[in-house]
Amino acid sequence: MTVDKLPMHSPDLTQRNIDAIAELFPTVVTETVGSNGTAVRAVDFDLLRQELSDHIIDGPQERYQLDWPGKRAAAFAANAPIAKTLRPVRGESVDFDTTRNLFIEGDNLEALKLLQESYLGRVKLIYIDPPYNTGNDEFVYPDDYSEGTSEHLVRSGQANDAGERLRSNIDSNGRFHSDWLNMIYPRLKLAKTLLKQDGYIVVSIDDAEFSTMELLLDEVMGASNKLAVLVWDRNRKNDARFFSVGHEYMLVYARDKTFLTELGIRLREPQAGIGEAREFVAKARQALGDDWEAIRAEWRTWTASFPADDERRKLGRFSKVGPRGPFRDDGDISWPGGGGPRYDVTHPVTGNLCKVPPRGWVFSTKARFDEMVANGHVVFGPDETTLPRFIRYLFESEGLVMGSVHYSYAQTAAVDFMKLMDGKVFDNPKNWRDLRRVIEYLSGPDDTVVDFFAGSASTGHAVLSLNRSTGSRRRYILVQVAEPVPQKSVAWTHGFATIADIARERLRRAGTQVKQKPGLPGTNLDIGFRSLHVATTNIADTLATAGDLVQISLTDAVESVKPGRTDEDLFFQVLLDWGLDLAESIRVEEIGDRRVLSIADNGLMACFAEEVTDEVVRTIAARHPERAVFLDVGFPSDAARINAEQIFREVSPDTKVRTI
Repeated sequence: MTVDKLPMHSPDLTQRNIDAIAELFPTVVTETVGSNGTAVRAVDFDLLRQELSDHIIDGPQERYQLDWPGKRAAAFAANAPIAKTLRPVRGESVDFDTTRNLFIEGDNLEALKLLQESYLGRVKLIYIDPPYNTGNDEFVYPDDYSEGTSEHLVRSGQANDAGERLRSNIDSNGRFHSDWLNMIYPRLKLAKTLLKQDGYIVVSIDDAEFSTMELLLDEVMGASNKLAVLVWDRNRKNDARFFSVGHEYMLVYARDKTFLTELGIRLREPQAGIGEAREFVAKARQALGDDWEAIRAEWRTWTASFPADDERRKLGRFSKVGPRGPFRDDGDISWPGGGGPRYDVTHPVTGNLCKVPPRGWVFSTKARFDEMVANGHVVFGPDETTLPRFIRYLFESEGLVMGSVHYSYAQTAAVDFMKLMDGKVFDNPKNWRDLRRVIEYLSGPDDTVVDFFAGSASTGHAVLSLNRSTGSRRRYILVQVAEPVPQKSVAWTHGFATIADIARERLRRAGTQVKQKPGLPGTNLDIGFRSLHVATTNIADTLATAGDLVQISLTDAVESVKPGRTDEDLFFQVLLDWGLDLAESIRVEEIGDRRVLSIADNGLMACFAEEVTDEVVRTIAARHPERAVFLDVGFPSDAARINAEQIFREVSPDTKVRTI
């Protein structure tokens, strides 16, 4: 039993009237911003006048769009600069010096802004599983960076000044959709800029926000770039009142569908069990030579051994075996739908003309038909009265197009995760096997995959497993806010303070697990990750944004580095400011008793010593780096700065030199 406080005021007649209107005309009820800055229900009087009129009422210009209170502010939030940086944390990392993977702890809006320069147009696939509007979730991504969670709840009207929760984020709350849209909109806008022209974004979503998310992606990505809506049937809920809604969706959009079409891109995935099939046939040939009937018998026995619901059983449809592996020669050779070309085809044995299929030949010209015959893709019948057939070879297939409906039992992913983590430290983890399949389908072996709602790091686990099983070199960038776990929860008793802690530990364990798995490719497997934290800028007492850092010239720079920041902290901020890859291998060396940090082929060299000698400057200049950075206070006088500039002008005039 709960005890509610009396309102101690008269009824809100306006809201009562709006409720009454909503009963009669639900389409005229919308949202607007109230006097306290929060979203409230309101009536669109133009629409109401139209409902009560027998002719068209003049009103504002109509357009097809998704609109909500706070949209302009959300768009502004995406573009507003921030004075933040990413600080490396070696102690949380695995193989820090060599890995190409990144795990970023912090607000993902800030992280996406910081990644703009380094990964603009370089990401092949973005997958996200944003927090759903379930009625109980308390998704708190405060985009006012000066306030914490409690302040955010008060400001948004979800708690009073004493910090007491006022209401759940339920469907009757006027802010239900607007709050969620204001959170996700700027993040999607920033995410789009990271995608390569042939890139993709995949968003998992449930019924509560499916239609809203679809409209939002239509706006951000372009409706013409929508590729598919995948349905994943997870489980049945027998406690449901009306229907068991146990499925989720994946909305799939291309960055530029027209570009994919111009490139002739056709998405395909390997048939289930194809690797095992190759290995089986190879071993059978070693044992039986060219006895194709014996190999065929062994092949049929093997494919029939799989359970009826196992996708690998479908390999048996390729029921014959020859020098080119399993094949089937029952393919229809007629034009789909009718109206195909009609030309003469001579039977190779009888010399008579074969009958023409009623729908015409599937090959557009006689020359193309003869080419397919020469390539072994057409088999003739015993005489001209039997139509030729098309031959398909299992090992020469380009693969299968992915269907739009999938079954994936949610409990399997939960049990798998519990075994890996020795307990239920995270609720409802995504099935990493499903994600691995999607990642393999939409990305290549050297591509970058981003997930900025990382959760328990299922996406990272999927990338690790895929690299191990295929020998690919995909890399991941994961972002997860340091959301505290509830006290006395299973995660808390296991020593985890935040969801980010769980994710990092999951990556460590998954990396060890996949590397120990025998008999698979990927001997140079990268199971590491660099742990980075979103933090305040390294620059102290300055109004300059992070993007302004490298614009400071040698003669204009001032002492502005915060106490306690290391040279590696400064180096990573410079990497961000110059738009360099945050996973570049970093080399540290001593030059004249001064630490010098550098990356890839001297693309950047930096010395943040408090006193930079001419020897250090001259040695760095002699390496001809593209960029060189020093600490401003490292030059004791204007003369020393001018001298350093002169050295670079003489020795390496093309080097861009800056100080901080």
